[in-house]
Amino acid sequence: MNGTILVTYKILCNGDINKEISLNTLLQNEKIAKIIKSEYAKGFRNLALLAQPNESVIKIETQKELHTFEVDKNDFADILDLAEEDASNKKLIKKECNRVELVNIETL
Repeated sequence: MNGTILVTYKILCNGDINKEISLNTLLQNEKIAKIIKSEYAKGFRNLALLAQPNESVIKIETQKELHTFEVDKNDFADILDLAEEDASNKKLIKKECNRVELVNIETL
C-alpha cells in the first residue's frame, strides 16, 4: 500500500473537563430558566420552558490545540503509539498533560 495518513491528535490533561448536559436538564435549573424568561419573555407571567423530546445535548469541554503528523499507510496499526511519540518529540507531554486522544485519521 502506497500513500500516507494524516493524523490529528490533541493532548489531554488531568484538569480537563468533558461534560454533556441535556437541554431538558438545563431548563430544569431554576437559575437558567429565570435568565431565559427575563431575557426573552420580559413582562409575561405563568411561563413554562419546554424542550422537544429528541434530547438536544450541550457539550462543555476544554478547548485544545490540535497537532498533526503524517505516517505511511503501513503504520496504521501503530498510529496511537506514533502520536504519543510525536507528542514526546515536540515536548507536548508534561506531568499533568500526559495522554493523547486521536481526533482524525485521513488518508492522503
